[in-house]
Amino acid sequence: MTRLTVPSTAYLTRLDAETRLRMATAKTPDSPFAGAPGELAAAVEAQVEALAADLSGVVHTLHQDPETAYQEHRSAAYLVQLLHRHGIEAQLGAYGLPTAISAEIGGTGTGTGAGTETGAAAPTIAILAEYDALPEVGHACGHNVIAATGVGAFIALARTLKEDPAAFEGRVLFLGTPAEEGHSGKEVMARNGAFDGVDAAIMVHPYAMDLAEQVWLGRRLLTVTFSGVAAHASAQPFMGRNALDAASLAYTAIGLLRQQLPPSDRVHAIITEGGQRPSVIPEKAVLKLYARSKYPETLKDLSARLEDIARGAALMTGTGVQIDWDEHPPSLPVRTNSALTGRWVAAQQRRGRAPLPAGVVSETIAASTDFGNVSYRIPGIHPLIGIAPADVALHTRAFAEAAGSEAADAGALDGAAGLALTALDYLSDPELRAAVAQEFKDAGGPVDVPAYFA
Repeated sequence: MTRLTVPSTAYLTRLDAETRLRMATAKTPDSPFAGAPGELAAAVEAQVEALAADLSGVVHTLHQDPETAYQEHRSAAYLVQLLHRHGIEAQLGAYGLPTAISAEIGGTGTGTGAGTETGAAAPTIAILAEYDALPEVGHACGHNVIAATGVGAFIALARTLKEDPAAFEGRVLFLGTPAEEGHSGKEVMARNGAFDGVDAAIMVHPYAMDLAEQVWLGRRLLTVTFSGVAAHASAQPFMGRNALDAASLAYTAIGLLRQQLPPSDRVHAIITEGGQRPSVIPEKAVLKLYARSKYPETLKDLSARLEDIARGAALMTGTGVQIDWDEHPPSLPVRTNSALTGRWVAAQQRRGRAPLPAGVVSETIAASTDFGNVSYRIPGIHPLIGIAPADVALHTRAFAEAAGSEAADAGALDGAAGLALTALDYLSDPELRAAVAQEFKDAGGPVDVPAYFA
């Protein structure tokens, strides 16, 4: 029996050393905007602190009972019950998804949903929460912590407004967004109107360190089905057309393509069907893959090259081919709004944290999120908050353990404070809102996400 080769950790060790060097000289991003008045910010932060037990309850209740995409019935119900206990009406089953949540406080917003109403007297900001888990490894991405940060920030702002109805103008939405893992729950909600009339959206993701910004790749799903002709593999192989050959050629071509791809592009594939018996030439083979890229336009280009490969493999083998994109809606990369990020950083500094800027962690350590689609509709931020040791990666059992630790409780509390204060700054500071909107416009403005890859 051939011995299994254990992957070398040399590259990770080198990346860690380079990251630590950059950390030593990195400057925490600052903000030129005043944000909310000091007394009001202190009042909101105190409201978050008063929710510590509730947020710990969210962290550990969801952690102990993980539910996968679109099956988060108990998790969503728990969050809705928590909102109800604090006197907040909430809808379970919002925007066409049984496990989506919607709640709102404040006056009627006047935003356009494109982040362009720089003079709006009553803006609208959405605070997002995720709560789905992964199969087998549970909350190895820490969405239980995301749920606590989002609901905690929203309740803190609601309590502040209840005590002082003039504390801030505008509207705050709480959106519980299911099915981020492997799916695109936010995109489904968006197509059903969740972000209509919303000016900005914010959320935070747990990680192994505090980052103000990190690269998140766009992602598409592709299924390629090759159709051949079955034949006896020994008696009449010349009468067959081998679908597995086509899938194998496509798989090999993808491997060769990687040499010419930009460093941040990713393609990973599996062959899920390839015949039933060695003696029969397979008449059907199915290749499933993910395509990821750092920019929307490079993801579009990568998609076209993968289609060419599929058609080329079919042509070489005399088989038919069916190309099916996006069983679940695609995810665009995250477009980070730096003006909003600056206020997040200021809020985290109040909590004793120092989020690092983009470029400290290598871009090769990159995943995807459906928040990217939100960030191309309206201005948004998706920073990272540390709850685990620096060498612990997302989607591992070690990170799942961290997501139920005391560090997760601290991350939930600090994250809730950060989101609440960032939202408060946005609602309180018209100059900040103008800068957020202008930056979004300068970056290209809103993108028609459903039509982008059409």
